[in-house]
Amino acid sequence: MLDLSYLADFSRTHCIAICAFLVPANLLATSQTLWMAWQQRPLKQLYLMAAVAALYAIAMVLHVMTWLWIGVIMLPTFVLLGLGSTCLISNALAIGWALYRRSQLSQRVASPVRSC
Repeated sequence: MLDLSYLADFSRTHCIAICAFLVPANLLATSQTLWMAWQQRPLKQLYLMAAVAALYAIAMVLHVMTWLWIGVIMLPTFVLLGLGSTCLISNALAIGWALYRRSQLSQRVASPVRSC
């Protein structure tokens, strides 16, 4: 049986180092995903960046969950949980927006041009 208590203890023991890495990584990766969606980069690049950003965000949420599981209810836990959740939602919206823009472009190209 898989025992996750050792991983949770490691996460709580090295909280400062984990947060010092994950907070900037989340912000930079998510902002890069949003920038790539805005610049209409190829979907393959956007998917890759969104996947990396989602991994950081999921790691942040799981790290915060280890604190919530032992009953640590403090402002930083909610701020970090909000940050991870916001990054996940932002990445999903960036992909959705890029797919929507691509579909609108393909509809304009596929529709015949009407002259008055």
